[in-house]
Amino acid sequence: MTGRRWSGRRAVCCLAALLLTLQALAGCGPTASSGRPDAATQSVQKLLDGWAAALRGRDEPAYLGAVDPAAKDYQNARRQVFANLAAVPLASWDYRIVSTTGLRPTPGEGDRATAQAELRYRLAGYDTAPVTAPVRLALVWRGGRWYVAAEDTSGSGSQLWEQGAVTVVRGEHSLVLGTGQDQGRLRAMAELADRAVPAVSEAWQHGTWAGRVVIEMPASLERMGALLGSPAANYRGIAAVTTGEVGGAGAAPADRIIVNPEAYGTLGEFGRRIVLTHETAHVATRALTSAATPLWLSEGFADWAAYRGTGRTARQAAPELAQAVSASRLPAVLPEDPDFGFAGEPGRLARAYEEGWLACRMIAEKWGEAKLVAFYRAVGGHKKRPGAVEAALQQVLGIGQADFTARWRTYLTEALND
Repeated sequence: MTGRRWSGRRAVCCLAALLLTLQALAGCGPTASSGRPDAATQSVQKLLDGWAAALRGRDEPAYLGAVDPAAKDYQNARRQVFANLAAVPLASWDYRIVSTTGLRPTPGEGDRATAQAELRYRLAGYDTAPVTAPVRLALVWRGGRWYVAAEDTSGSGSQLWEQGAVTVVRGEHSLVLGTGQDQGRLRAMAELADRAVPAVSEAWQHGTWAGRVVIEMPASLERMGALLGSPAANYRGIAAVTTGEVGGAGAAPADRIIVNPEAYGTLGEFGRRIVLTHETAHVATRALTSAATPLWLSEGFADWAAYRGTGRTARQAAPELAQAVSASRLPAVLPEDPDFGFAGEPGRLARAYEEGWLACRMIAEKWGEAKLVAFYRAVGGHKKRPGAVEAALQQVLGIGQADFTARWRTYLTEALND
């Protein structure tokens, strides 16, 4: 996940990439000894298949017909969700059962069971891989069939359409979804995103990606926290975060840029441009970002792509680090992942991101932009963190870790005193 904290008129980075990811649930669901789902599970899967088909086909009676008629509140809630999804361009929507509890081969009237399932959906024209979200469904047997009686998404975050009617704005390279937002505001965001996509494509040279982004803007900071399944306080002052599965295998994840309407609203035009370009860079590089990629590289590259071509000097874009260097507090080593956490001294957070940005900026200036991209790909190509950066430095730049760190420290002094 990435986020950006802005304080007053000066940008103070607080980016924390990849700390929140949408993890696909493992396993093939409940099976009998033959390896196939038992008859009881098959009957529930059939119910969920029909439920999903009704939503995809915009058949409201059939969709509500899968919901327990005695669960009036849940009926009303699903009716509202069905309406909220009216403008959302769905390419697919389905459920896969992961496990069940309480299912009996021959259920009786009023019997209840639970299905732990995985919701998988794609947005038409934007997602080449599905977004996956775990959901726990309560089931009830009435009149010789199963119904969905309730659901629990706690711990996984909610979906935007569960928070209100979704307004959709389509840009040339972007799809913006919002709840409780003025369409003009969403349109302005799409225009900035449409500028960010080609800017990132130019920076991410020779690195293939879909060339489009999906942005979600909830109605409030609290709603943002609900989408991410975390306390809203974690994102106070952070303008945007990006969620998505870490790649490393060439897959194209379904990323989402989630915008905090409150913090984003305090930014000027330039700040919004930097935020959306930074987050777009994370979307572009996600498939080649792996567990081996340190945060200084993933966040530093995203900042490099965002500031590239803006004319901002190192002192202008890295004020916290410039102040530290002026006070003879030159960092000894590149920032570690814990330095990018939300907790702790805010100035350290800012310096960590600034240090990562200047490391990537140095590579681009000293070895060339193509080498920076090649270095990023080489690091992400490793399966594990130990040795990944060292190997990539030798392979792509022809130097060792100690030499790189020494050059970076010299570069900081020169760039920030320029």
